[in-house]
Amino acid sequence: RGNSGSSFPLAVLMRASFIIALDGFCVSASHEMAERDLPYVDKYKGRITSAGQKHGVDPAVLGGIISRESRGGTGLVNSSGDNGNAHGLMQVDKRCHSPKGACGSQEHIDQGAQILVGSYSDVEKKYPHWTKEQKLKGALAAYNMGAGSISSYEQVDAKTTGGDYSNDVAARAQYFKKHGY
Repeated sequence: RGNSGSSFPLAVLMRASFIIALDGFCVSASHEMAERDLPYVDKYKGRITSAGQKHGVDPAVLGGIISRESRGGTGLVNSSGDNGNAHGLMQVDKRCHSPKGACGSQEHIDQGAQILVGSYSDVEKKYPHWTKEQKLKGALAAYNMGAGSISSYEQVDAKTTGGDYSNDVAARAQYFKKHGY
């Protein structure tokens, strides 16, 4: 449990970026993108680490999300993405949430971590028989498109952006883990 009292399993997240099956996904491409994003994501490392500790989320996973969602902020226009529907480094969807804080603020990164924790909880309720690792992969996909869009573990990324969201974020998280997150 993180300090937020969530049921998000810290122990799973602490090892998750190394055990999620990537189903033949091109890990090297994700690592290359994470490598390019590292200097930009590093600017927020203290805030990412703080949010991770506060909410029981591995900072490497948060770094992976920030890399995928906003390329560490370099992919944003006026703090927005997704045609103006998403806010900040973690691309909080304005259609589902009221964004908190400025683009890379502690408040914003905390909100993204809370959304991920909520996504894990949603997946856990929907698929209680899944392993913790499968639930984490589902939580990553749900962060992108909602738990209601997940029909099975085998199709967890079927409706995510690019059809690869959870695998890509997990691979990027591997890279960030190896680089001090």
